[in-house]
Amino acid sequence: MTPSVPFTDFKAHVRGLRGELDAAIARVLESGWFILGPEGEALERELAEAFGSAHCVGVGNGTDALQLALEALGIGAGDEVVTSPLSAAFSGLAIVRAGARPVFADVDDETLTLSPAAAEAAITDRTRAVMPVHLYGHPADMEEFLELAHARGLRLVEDACQAHLARVGGRAAGTIGEVGALSFYPTKNLGALGDGGAVLTGSDEIAGRVRQLRNGGQSDRYHHDLPGTNSRLDELQAAVLRVGLRHLRAWNERRRALAALYTAELEGTALRLPREQPWARAVWHLFVVRHPRRDALREALERRGVATLIHYPLPLHVQKAFAALGGRAGDFPVAERACGEVLSLPLYPEMSDEEARRVAAAARAALAEIG
Repeated sequence: MTPSVPFTDFKAHVRGLRGELDAAIARVLESGWFILGPEGEALERELAEAFGSAHCVGVGNGTDALQLALEALGIGAGDEVVTSPLSAAFSGLAIVRAGARPVFADVDDETLTLSPAAAEAAITDRTRAVMPVHLYGHPADMEEFLELAHARGLRLVEDACQAHLARVGGRAAGTIGEVGALSFYPTKNLGALGDGGAVLTGSDEIAGRVRQLRNGGQSDRYHHDLPGTNSRLDELQAAVLRVGLRHLRAWNERRRALAALYTAELEGTALRLPREQPWARAVWHLFVVRHPRRDALREALERRGVATLIHYPLPLHVQKAFAALGGRAGDFPVAERACGEVLSLPLYPEMSDEEARRVAAAARAALAEIG
């Protein structure tokens, strides 16, 4: 059946911005400049200002942002990077593409982000970096990771692809470690009309290296000094993102309001609700509830016209792509249990309060049905 409440509504999103988007796209078409031009440069400046970062470098997508961040730090063959098994596979794949080895560690049961204690236990003499993932729009405990990285002499890379302008102690996720990565996949809080990504850093050296690596390792035209790649955010996407960036704070506030509404409506039910930690300001990229009978709950919600998704049903250490690492079921019980329980409810800025209440009512009815 066609859901009465969709998981997201891209048409409504674009419709609300259509005039601004048309003007931005026309500006690029009239300029005749489509790669590494003024729109990309302006976006980098505006993102750096919005996030409070000294530098921002636009790249082709979020995976490239993570890979190039690692490469810019000199991390590669023979090195290990500790990260979370509960994330989109691209987090781990970026480490592999950089030539390093992902080492997974279990997650915190409250935030479902990488556990600092578990990460520390996973460190070996080959560990070069730790890469927490700011999952579902809630940041990881960066104060703990800063202490860990300092104590153990590790580089600190943030996967902030799902956490645009989430904050820890007043600082934006992605700007707390040495380098952070953003994704502008269309579903993100700040999404392009295609793919895109960016690297944030306070280091002149790291920013310069990422700029070189994203453009084939060129020091100047036709002089390739590094084995770089081709990962350049195009001018059309940059112009689109500049439009969205003007609205990002308002969109995030709307997401926070909807999350608060869900919490009020679903408090006291059998659902385990996500909780914003006292030290964090979440931006609710996803509103993820947990239930031991997740699949039955999802089917009952679907019958009531509510679309849901699962982020993520299979932890990375048991994915075939990472089989060479030797991971087995049972290695990370918190992450594995969560993968069997998590269910993402609809939440997007264009969603009305009435629609959110309809989802909550459907959830209460579905819970009563499945017992």
